[in-house]
Amino acid sequence: MSQATGYFTHKDCWRHEMGAGHPECPERLDAIEDRLLISGLDVALERREATAASMADLELAHGRMHLASLRGLSDNLRDEVAAGGPNRAQVDPDTSINTHSWDAILMAAGAAIDATDAVMAGELANAFCAVRPPGHHATRNQAMGFCFVNNVAVAAKYALERHGLKRVAIVDFDVHHGNGTEDIVAGDERILMCSFYQHPFYPVCEHSTASNLVNLPVPAYTKGMEIRELVDMMWLPRLEAHKPQMVFISAGFDAHREDDMAQLGLVESDYTWLTQRIKEVAQRHARGRIVSCLEGGYALSALGRSVEAHLRVLADV
Repeated sequence: MSQATGYFTHKDCWRHEMGAGHPECPERLDAIEDRLLISGLDVALERREATAASMADLELAHGRMHLASLRGLSDNLRDEVAAGGPNRAQVDPDTSINTHSWDAILMAAGAAIDATDAVMAGELANAFCAVRPPGHHATRNQAMGFCFVNNVAVAAKYALERHGLKRVAIVDFDVHHGNGTEDIVAGDERILMCSFYQHPFYPVCEHSTASNLVNLPVPAYTKGMEIRELVDMMWLPRLEAHKPQMVFISAGFDAHREDDMAQLGLVESDYTWLTQRIKEVAQRHARGRIVSCLEGGYALSALGRSVEAHLRVLADV
């Protein structure tokens, strides 16, 4: 089995764009790329270009009508732009598409699927998907919160249905609750979802009490040491009991203390620690198999440094 860490992305992920000043911007990927070059970490990663997800694979996690409406909105927008109209259509008050968004959506989910295939085949030890748009707010039938298709949920379902795994885990350390992932996986005992998130905060919604979810809502200004204690007490025993055969990470870095999208107090060393704990679980139960997908993280310098910390653990450098 390869010991390499894969780095999956695609140029289309830069072309999705939601307007000047929008925090979920193409420059997020530039910040990560710049940090990999500055740190020298780039040479330790095996770069792979994502391929587009198929509709059949997206339907593992999403309703056919949801996908058809997204595609239809994109087609209509292209027609309007060709007729001289504006290059943007709103999906919700803070989420919109341009004429390149549908391609980016397919590549973001496709990266997670390609990474799953490569890790399952033993071509890579683990993988990180530097993709946008993010996914963890996308429910089975609704786009919201900068998200359209749930990349991690698609990949987790894909590992179960296409690779025949019996148990997987999803770990979500974004500062916002992964309500979309929860909507898709709640009640599916093959999938254990562990998360912490700032509460009360976006999204304001009912939290499922399904037994396969380990939700840890924390108040604003919670710092890294408190998060580590909660992870030790609440996540790790459940992950050990579940014995996942593959681990998927919704890797949001907006809980960083420099990120003004929220008010938690994590720093790079906390992301190192979290990734180490997750990696140890994967090594014990999943042959080290991890696929991590970028979610949030909007303070560009902090994002680049935090992804570097995450990748150094995955790549063991």
